[in-house]
Amino acid sequence: MKKAFRLISAILMIFIVFNVLLTGCGNNASSMDDKAAASETAQAAASSPEKAQNSEPVKLKFTYWASPDEKKIYDAAAKKYADSTNGRVTIDSQCIPSDYDTKLTAMIAGNNAPDVAMMESATITFPLAEQGKLMNLKQFTDKDSSVNFDTLVPNITYWSDKDNLIGIAPGPEMFLLYYNKDMFQAAGVEPPPSKYSDAWTWDEFVEIAKKLTIDQSGKNATQEGFDPKKIKQYGVNGFTGWWGAWGNFIYGNGGDFVTKDGKFGLSQPEATEALQKIADLVNVYHVHPGPVQLKSMPGSDQALLTKKVAMVLDGQWSNLSIAMAKVNYGVGVLPKLKENTTTMVVCGMFSVFKSTKYPDESWALIKALIDPESTMELNKGGAWMPSLKSYYTEPELIDKWATGTARPEGYKDAAIDMMLNHSITGPTFYVKNYNKIMDIANPALDKVWLGQQSAADAMKAIEEKAQAQVQGRRD
Repeated sequence: MKKAFRLISAILMIFIVFNVLLTGCGNNASSMDDKAAASETAQAAASSPEKAQNSEPVKLKFTYWASPDEKKIYDAAAKKYADSTNGRVTIDSQCIPSDYDTKLTAMIAGNNAPDVAMMESATITFPLAEQGKLMNLKQFTDKDSSVNFDTLVPNITYWSDKDNLIGIAPGPEMFLLYYNKDMFQAAGVEPPPSKYSDAWTWDEFVEIAKKLTIDQSGKNATQEGFDPKKIKQYGVNGFTGWWGAWGNFIYGNGGDFVTKDGKFGLSQPEATEALQKIADLVNVYHVHPGPVQLKSMPGSDQALLTKKVAMVLDGQWSNLSIAMAKVNYGVGVLPKLKENTTTMVVCGMFSVFKSTKYPDESWALIKALIDPESTMELNKGGAWMPSLKSYYTEPELIDKWATGTARPEGYKDAAIDMMLNHSITGPTFYVKNYNKIMDIANPALDKVWLGQQSAADAMKAIEEKAQAQVQGRRD
């Protein structure tokens, strides 16, 4: 997950240029409609009970990682909250752009933990929760009218167990099928559907990908004489990378990373079937670049722009870079293996340390940080999605962020509807000891993508070793 967060941070380095090109994209939260639900969130933070009842000066320490543009957003949101307290609360915002976990761990060991911290789930958050160092935020959501489980978008809360809420994300990220409109038009084929109900079957998806995979002689993968060793244009890319991509199809096929009864999930039939279908895109149908070809394949934005690929599976955040590259693109839902398609949610979180002297003020700061009005530049620019459900259901609020160059044709159906109604939490939310399990699984999967082993054989070969690392689930 941190890899995805750092990818977002990297592409946001040039976000200022994009703001110049997008009229209205950089408006301050203060110029937004003061009737918006997220503004109510900020107002609620400012008028929380502790403000009226306590005049003691408060200094909060807040740590996070960010690109320069994200830093501006976070610092502005923190300042907005501090200003709302008429100077009673001051915030020491500390951006730690590299080696975050190491530096945060050192702060904790030195009894200098922050009050509020941005956290990554699979590496540091759950170990800290197991040590009892993180506050249960459920005590706040249970009595807060503006930020609670009815107002938050689904799948952005982290739990160490069913009663202990340890983190809330600034917003969700999910996955889309990006496509180059010009390439589809040239091939004379229909683009990926954007509606959940119209999702391609896997076989339909493969046939379309074949028509869009072209060798150096101009033949596509459906035609006699097509040469898979001399491909100049692939039909699709992005399926064999990290677990965030191929994991969508594990879930979509009824599988899991760790089963409910505590088994290593990737060796189960539902998972190996999905993994094999993805590997066949590379080694049987030749519509997807293999590990060797991927070494020279550019990122999603340039691959689509230069027509090296016609479709790319990538995170929602890639709307930013693809729009900035001026690709004539659209987005669709992922193909389905069984009856329905789904998308995983991936995200970091904000947490409060138990050592804080100011739990109420820390909660108010989190509310300010996840307020969609505070992060509107990133929401509208394509990098983020809002944290509050009202921004997915109320037309006036949807139009604030889901229109414009970075929100292409099909976005509202493929992203908003899927996020709200057909998403699922990723494995880092609930699989214990996840990193250790994947340290064993990933090298075996490399052999699958290379065509050296079947998915079933590769996962069976590591099953015993992986099972030894399985420590159960948190859900």
